[in-house]
Amino acid sequence: MDKKNFERLVEEALSEIHKEFKKYLKNITVIVEDNPPQGVYSRLGIDRGGLLLGLYHGVPINKRGAYYGNVPPDVISIYQKPIEKVCSSEKEIKEKVREVVRHEIGHYFGKDDKELREIENETD
Repeated sequence: MDKKNFERLVEEALSEIHKEFKKYLKNITVIVEDNPPQGVYSRLGIDRGGLLLGLYHGVPINKRGAYYGNVPPDVISIYQKPIEKVCSSEKEIKEKVREVVRHEIGHYFGKDDKELREIENETD
């Protein structure tokens, strides 16, 4: 899939975020990258052969205090090539992008991977 179409899928996934959550999304940007940058795997303690589909960089809103302000935006990176690698159709890519975007936004709200997996399993 070309990058423009993939970015459109990310935008669609963001537009589907419920307005009750969307109103809290401030000072955050979402970018599409081909692959995770060098060093991310080791920094996160993931084997190089592991799969990383997205990553939240920032201070979750539940960890922000009065000191939080005048800071660069938090960033959600969505990794196109790993997502394409685990999907076999455009429909699967769209579903996986939606899942990854929601997962990373969950990190923005302060949820850890275990909590997010439990939430994702409840909605399946």
